[in-house]
Amino acid sequence: MGYVTAQLVQPYRDRPNEGTLAIFTEFSPMADPSFEAGRPGEYAIELGRVIDRGLRESRAVDMESLCVVAGKSVWAIRVDLHILDNGGNLIDAANIAALAALLTFRRPECTVGGDNGQEVVVHDPEVREPLPLTMHHLPVAVTFAYFGEGGIMVIDPSYKEEAVMGGRMTATINSNGDVCAIQKAGGEGVVSSVIMQCLRIASVKAADITSKIKNAVDAYNTERALQKVKRQSSSVAQNINIPDVTMKESNDDNASASNQTEMLVDEPERISKSEVYRSAQTITASIGDSTKRDKDTTMIGGPSNW
Repeated sequence: MGYVTAQLVQPYRDRPNEGTLAIFTEFSPMADPSFEAGRPGEYAIELGRVIDRGLRESRAVDMESLCVVAGKSVWAIRVDLHILDNGGNLIDAANIAALAALLTFRRPECTVGGDNGQEVVVHDPEVREPLPLTMHHLPVAVTFAYFGEGGIMVIDPSYKEEAVMGGRMTATINSNGDVCAIQKAGGEGVVSSVIMQCLRIASVKAADITSKIKNAVDAYNTERALQKVKRQSSSVAQNINIPDVTMKESNDDNASASNQTEMLVDEPERISKSEVYRSAQTITASIGDSTKRDKDTTMIGGPSNW
């Protein structure tokens, strides 16, 4: 299992505009009883060095693209490889895991600002899309095991074959056939003709493995893009539902406002009717009072006190 992390660090003085790449391995006792927990053994150190040499010396990762501020801030890429099961040929398996992890890794985007132009701002992945690493090629490790006096060679040795092999050679080659690194372990000598034959086989094998890695990475990136679209679609749907509720409430408000308007329209009618009724009563009372006064004035001796 391999995963990649990154952090901003100060670059080396001799390379102020380049980032760094480091490979770390951890052998779990669950993978093999001979592995010790918490302490890297000789094989673990060798495995990390072989993969690190193939990646860094071939400049597979563009280190200059990891520079943020020259001489002050660069990205330090760390690849952690955890061995969960030892079925043989751990170097090739760990190398493939490292390449796949580097291809699928996305580092946060950062900008430079501030008053002096030296302040680095790391943006959240939800705000700005993370950036992939720039890789020029894929150095693939292909391991051969030798038996006898080097006359018999086996590609991709198993756990049992490694237990009885006389020597091992790992050739790191890209799909173009360029030899990135060669590492030989064991005391068994190998003639040059056998080495050249192994390199030709490794070149074909590297092209096949590179194609499979790219197909797997493309499938992974496609799945990740679909998941992102689904998350964005769900968030957009939630944003659309909120205005619907607001519009409904607005409709309710409009309905209540309409009812209030109708009440206000009906109110003058009721007011006018009541005013007419009160006016009619006033006129009637006035007529009655005037009639009474007329009757009283026509009476002799003044108004009656009965």
